Amino acid sequence: MVDQMQTRPANAIATVEYVTELSHADLRDLCDATDEAIKAGGGFGWVALPAREILERYWKGVLAMPVRMLFVARLDGVICGTAQLITPPRNNEAQSFAVTLTTHFIAPWARKGYGLARKMLEIVETRARDEGFSVINLDVRETMETAIRLYENMGYTHFGTHPYYARIEGKAIQGRYYYKVINPEISAENPPASS
Repeated sequence: MVDQMQTRPANAIATVEYVTELSHADLRDLCDATDEAIKAGGGFGWVALPAREILERYWKGVLAMPVRMLFVARLDGVICGTAQLITPPRNNEAQSFAVTLTTHFIAPWARKGYGLARKMLEIVETRARDEGFSVINLDVRETMETAIRLYENMGYTHFGTHPYYARIEGKAIQGRYYYKVINPEISAENPPASS
């Protein structure tokens, strides 16, 4: 099998965008990218490949949910990754300042040299800040070492570890929990109580 990275030109166009609808071709590309991420061990919860119909329903459901914001990464126009921001429901006034980042992945063939994971995170943070949010929360499996390095390099604070976060092939995998204050005013106005 030919490495797909070798077939990509050095001047490929890498973009990230917030989307509210997907064409049929986009949905196909998104499902393909999800399949590749799952096979590489980063399927945001999936361990085995789900049927294509399940993936299509999942992504259509994401677009239909008003509390989810979907961002896609593209390489030469082809969707190769995603991130979602989950906003708090209206009844959760106490946490209305915080969003949760989930399903942040780039397909293996688009990971080297394009900076898409970082670019995606920067755009997600900007959008969250523009929407009036002050904190981004996320969690990640301990096995996702590249993602952990990215989050820590971009200023996310590790505040907890769950020893039984996930189970893969019968083995318990730890999970790491992070947050980032994206609006510095929250720290100055109302600092958290020290423990």
